[in-house]
Amino acid sequence: MSEVKIILPDNSERAYAAGTTLGEAVKELSNSLAKKVLAADVDGELTDLREEVKDGSKVSFLTFNEQGGKDTLRHSASHIMAQAIKRLWPDAQLAIGPAIENGFYYDIDMEHVLVPEDLAKIEAEMNKIVKANFPIEKEVISRDEALKFFKEKHENYKVELIEDLPADVEISTYRQGEFVDLCAGPHVASTGKVKAFKLQSLAGAYWRGDEKNKMLQRIYGTAFEKKEELEEYLHLLEEAARRDHRKLGKELGLFVLKEQGPGFPFFLPKGMALRNELENFWREVHHDFDYEEIRTPIILNRQLWEQSGHWFHYRENMYTTVIDDEDYAIKPMNCPGSILVYQNDLHSYRDFPMRMAELGLVHRHELSGALHGLFRVRSFTQDDAHVFMLPSQIKSELIKVIELFDRIYSQFGLTYTVELSTKPDNAMGDDAIWEAATNALREAIEEKQIPYQINEGDGAFYGPKLDFHIRDSLGRTWQCGTIQLDMNLPERFHMEYVGEDGQKHQPIMIHRACFGSMERFIGILIEHYAGAFPTWLAPVQVKILPISEKHVEYAEKLRKAFKKAYIRVELDDRNEKIGYKIRQAQMEKVPYMLVVGDKEEQEVTVAVRSRVEGEKGSVKWEDFLADILAEVKDRK
Repeated sequence: MSEVKIILPDNSERAYAAGTTLGEAVKELSNSLAKKVLAADVDGELTDLREEVKDGSKVSFLTFNEQGGKDTLRHSASHIMAQAIKRLWPDAQLAIGPAIENGFYYDIDMEHVLVPEDLAKIEAEMNKIVKANFPIEKEVISRDEALKFFKEKHENYKVELIEDLPADVEISTYRQGEFVDLCAGPHVASTGKVKAFKLQSLAGAYWRGDEKNKMLQRIYGTAFEKKEELEEYLHLLEEAARRDHRKLGKELGLFVLKEQGPGFPFFLPKGMALRNELENFWREVHHDFDYEEIRTPIILNRQLWEQSGHWFHYRENMYTTVIDDEDYAIKPMNCPGSILVYQNDLHSYRDFPMRMAELGLVHRHELSGALHGLFRVRSFTQDDAHVFMLPSQIKSELIKVIELFDRIYSQFGLTYTVELSTKPDNAMGDDAIWEAATNALREAIEEKQIPYQINEGDGAFYGPKLDFHIRDSLGRTWQCGTIQLDMNLPERFHMEYVGEDGQKHQPIMIHRACFGSMERFIGILIEHYAGAFPTWLAPVQVKILPISEKHVEYAEKLRKAFKKAYIRVELDDRNEKIGYKIRQAQMEKVPYMLVVGDKEEQEVTVAVRSRVEGEKGSVKWEDFLADILAEVKDRK
């Protein structure tokens, strides 16, 4: 009997009899592992355990801990949901039902209009299917057989999908009980494997994403291996909804979005207080890292954008105008303006490195359906910076940028992971330049001993980049910072400096942003802190609460003293009970409430109530002011 060999993740080889399936292979490795494995990665492709092992293939067995395992379980959950729908509404026609990042969906065409109450009915039927523990069986059939089968079932969407396939292709179906679906797989062994699931929402979706086609009904759901994991995830969703920056931004009076300017946020006074503190912090850090701040125009002519390549590579995202019969564009990026600043003077090798930072307002056209609070807008401020340097300074400058990022993110208690994005298909410049730039980024991140992943083909069109993904207090990740090494724009703009040899040379350029977008980072911070900002960032740091009208005069004296000391302070002098005022201040997430009555006025004190620690007792108001000034200065 012939045998086949596979290569496992540790590079060891394992031999099996020809015809052995992946499921049988993992059982030979470990019975305990086989109980957990849901699918396999074979030469980089997610593969069903029912498939036979291929000689010489690299195989990794996937549990629910890996994304491929999650996708397999959730794809099977979508089939169970489809089976339940067909039981409840036999005339329903099924479209597609894939796994997605955190769950699954299925698109359905039927006369019955689904309402949220229907989700419980579908879940109840799904539980019956799970309890029945139907084996999920794969069958490979010809295109003609598949067409005949799904035409007889009146599954018109499946028929259309099959008709789009080549005539000689083999097609797979999966059966569970009475239900058969067209599917490439993979799937778990049986319906009983899908023990923890939840149907979450309803939506509309055009067939194949084309608005000319019929609108279908879409059901979203999620599935986990264990009920505890599902409950934890659902709790996380509830917490995320409670922290939604759009909701909190409105409640806390930080920003608004108006129909007169979709995608163009309006910052209110309290939002500006928060924003200004962020900018102050940004300027302090950049001062410490020897950056010079610049400001460049918001509108520049077409010739500049053609020279930079944006006119050809980014035109659909740019807003344009005509001035004096000449085409202009509102800048979508700050780098060409920064280059013009560089070219304003002649430079010597002694001038390097040159570090120029800019809080630059940029505009990018986003589709209206993609707009989302402060996370996806059409106008935002990039905390941009460009470093011009000698080739010998690349590594040391990259390390300095990484250290700057670390200082900023650690201030907010944000951890991060890094991706190295390599040359995309639409890249400018030759391969040698790209390879040198990519290696420089790799060496810098490795010297700082920061783990990273390779993101193939996702670099900017002018250079490779490091993307920083920060993790918030709920464990969610956000792509914020980016470091892009550019050896192409200096060439396109004929940038020069006089070297030590007296000859002209081209500098190397780093593009980098830490917040990424000031607006988006504010949105992330709102959700990270659930609106309860640390004192130094809080839009209102102190709220003074007089017990009655006769204490307002003393409270106003305190307000003026705190404001003079640049503490952001408010006085609640409404004729309301003190308990009501305290609750209101707590809802506004103010760090400190100062209650003042007869005793405080007589003793020139304040009764301090902390958002975090509760009642702290009475202190001299000057002592409290000194303490909060120190807290703000140290950015505790």
